[in-house]
Amino acid sequence: MLTHAPATDAALRRLGGVLIMGAVLSVLDATIVSVGIGVIARDLDSSLPTVQWVASVYLLAASLTIPLSGWLTDRFGGRRVWIAAVGLFTLGTVLCGFAWSAPALIAFRVLHGLGGGLMQPVGQAIFAQAAGPRLGRMIGVVTLPATVAPVLGPMLGGALVQNLGWRWLFFGVVPLGVATLVLACLLLPRDESAGARDRLDVRGLLLLPTGLGALGYGLGEGAGFLAVVGAALLVAYGFHARRVNSPLLDLKLFSHKAFTVASASTFLLGASLYSSMLLLPLYYEQVERASALTAGLLLAPQALGSAAVLVAGGRLLERFGPRAVLLSGIGLSFVGTVAFACLGAAPSPVLLTASLLVRGIGLGATTTPGMTMLYTSLERSHIPRAASAINVINRIGGSLGTALLVSVLHSCPPGAGAFGTTFTWALGLSVLSLVPAVFFPKGARA
Repeated sequence: MLTHAPATDAALRRLGGVLIMGAVLSVLDATIVSVGIGVIARDLDSSLPTVQWVASVYLLAASLTIPLSGWLTDRFGGRRVWIAAVGLFTLGTVLCGFAWSAPALIAFRVLHGLGGGLMQPVGQAIFAQAAGPRLGRMIGVVTLPATVAPVLGPMLGGALVQNLGWRWLFFGVVPLGVATLVLACLLLPRDESAGARDRLDVRGLLLLPTGLGALGYGLGEGAGFLAVVGAALLVAYGFHARRVNSPLLDLKLFSHKAFTVASASTFLLGASLYSSMLLLPLYYEQVERASALTAGLLLAPQALGSAAVLVAGGRLLERFGPRAVLLSGIGLSFVGTVAFACLGAAPSPVLLTASLLVRGIGLGATTTPGMTMLYTSLERSHIPRAASAINVINRIGGSLGTALLVSVLHSCPPGAGAFGTTFTWALGLSVLSLVPAVFFPKGARA
């Protein structure tokens, strides 16, 4: 909790500016490697299914530490935890750049993800607590960079891979990590004195992250037994969480309708966003034979579409309400993906470019409703734990969605038709995300 909440919008923007840098770091590194997967596989003499874990293990590792973020914030204060997370993330980035093999790179990406997993929920909690009722109006300031980063990541990654090599996918991010550390030390407000308000849920720590990791890896590698073990551990955590006063991830949050609806929505949207960001550059590189830089630039319309909507995100929510904005965003995302589901019929490049623009507008519209509804409907003291839980769910959706679509892609004969089939599955995820969306409130607030 902050000692003094920012008194003005200008002060809140300064606070948000520092926290945004951490969010950009975390989300950017979750997607920047997508255009380098093929190059990394060749350079490290490894298979594509193995190297795809360089992308998905980051999301999975982040989901392991996110459940701890609420307890750590209560125990040590948001400022200390956030700065430590940025430091761990930056160290992991450096090590990834020096990786000598695919297993080493995957291992360092785990360390990378452990720090990245803490930055976003802790930063969101700090900002939401400081903003209070102004969160809806200020939401675009915070979500714009973190949402555009997934689509800008492949563009930046393509330039780095083509001109400097895949290792600069990591080395190139280090200066931003160092700058974020310095600014955080200088500008983040001091925490109130923090103490051991609750004991750490050690049993939950053993059950929940282990279950998430086993389930995600088992599904991604087709290891059915491991996936079943992971699911069993998660069920065991559910029973455990009902019997303790301060569980690692508080399932009582699901008694709030707003939290339940936002959770279901963010899971499905996370699965659709992160998985598609791996597929799009792979299609352009493997089928269209585009360079890494060209593949990144071809995704620019999606970034522009997201940015255009997010600039006006707060005003759209106030005028139309969360439900209308979210349903419109899902609908546009669906429309923008249809052409990619028909890749086997060789749609024109102009149609694909227009589809990416529409898809970007849709993705931008899906970002703000859930976060605004969630944080404005909870008591201030519940926000750190809620931020932890909602980010766990988003990252699990991302890692499982990526593993699912990569599995579908590799089960099909190589070519444009394989990507078309895989994007058809992505369309299915979009359709599923309509179910929780209809339960969002019509008004501007939950």
